[in-house]
Amino acid sequence: MATVDLTAETFPSTIDDHDIVLVDFWASWCGPCRTFGPIYEQVSAGHDDIVFGKVDTEAEQQLAAEFNIRSIPTLAIIRDSVVVFSQPGVVPAEALEDLIGQVRSLDMDEVRREIAAQSA
Repeated sequence: MATVDLTAETFPSTIDDHDIVLVDFWASWCGPCRTFGPIYEQVSAGHDDIVFGKVDTEAEQQLAAEFNIRSIPTLAIIRDSVVVFSQPGVVPAEALEDLIGQVRSLDMDEVRREIAAQSA
């Protein structure tokens, strides 16, 4: 699947309608973002069942603020509407593939129990 641009308007439905969504928070002036973009696009081609979204932090400042983005690029991974990974920096293709494998294998019931326990 090719990458898709996400906006404040499309973000909620994208998260609700898909099991796994990767989000690349980026900006056009960001050198590391330009390095990560082709990697992200390349890896997206091998995962038709995952949405690879891109959020332009300049155009979508409120959305970036909601995710507390302080450094770009930042990769966030959302599974079943739960943010399970968020980290700034360029992620090499091999590491991105590994992250996807880890996210696919998560026991989301256990993740939700851990979140509930931390909130209590």
